[in-house]
Amino acid sequence: MASTSAGAMRALSLELKDLQSQPVEGFTINVNEDNLFLWTVGIYGAPKTIYQGGYFKAHIRFPTNYPYSPPTVKFLNKVWHPNVYENGDLCISILHAPIDDPHSGELPCERWNPTQNVRTILLSVISLLNEPNTSSPANVDASVMYRKWKDGGDSEYATIVGKQVEDSKKEAERDGVVVPETVEEYCVKWCPPQQDDAFDSMEYDDDFYDDYDDGSDNEEGCNEEDEDSGQGEN
Repeated sequence: MASTSAGAMRALSLELKDLQSQPVEGFTINVNEDNLFLWTVGIYGAPKTIYQGGYFKAHIRFPTNYPYSPPTVKFLNKVWHPNVYENGDLCISILHAPIDDPHSGELPCERWNPTQNVRTILLSVISLLNEPNTSSPANVDASVMYRKWKDGGDSEYATIVGKQVEDSKKEAERDGVVVPETVEEYCVKWCPPQQDDAFDSMEYDDDFYDDYDDGSDNEEGCNEEDEDSGQGEN
């Protein structure tokens, strides 16, 4: 167990350094390095969606055998969403253990595997906020309400989400966080470090990262062609 835990801590330490040196739009990370198995993240609502201006905090808890088993994600503020349980637990395929369960409706390839990481998890969460999976909802009432809203018959879903966005702004103010509200503010620009410096600082471990993939193909942050993606307000 000690060896497994040490391996997980090393993997998490490398991921934290990677995210700090190459930030991604859409979220912030706060980690107490005395406990690498619990991360606090702040997820920003994407511009031009009903979540614009929102600041949704969550805990990511990692198992001691990470990255071979998935972490869990739990929202700390209220999130009315088809794939979020009433208690804040997130239900998403990428965080489900890699087992063959024909009753789940999920393919094994959609579930967790050790090449996934915090970056791909959070990008998946941001995508899920705007495009819920209503085929197997964690919150049935929210799922029904979302489908009615999408069909243009009822605005209650957008109204509830809008109120939660406004409430989350108070949390952002308490945390001293300025939430990006435009595409230009939302997109993060970073300059790749020099190759030698990058390898010195990252201290890559071949055992963990021979097949490492950060899940991001675009060094410039958002793609301008995608600025109108997501669900806009009706």
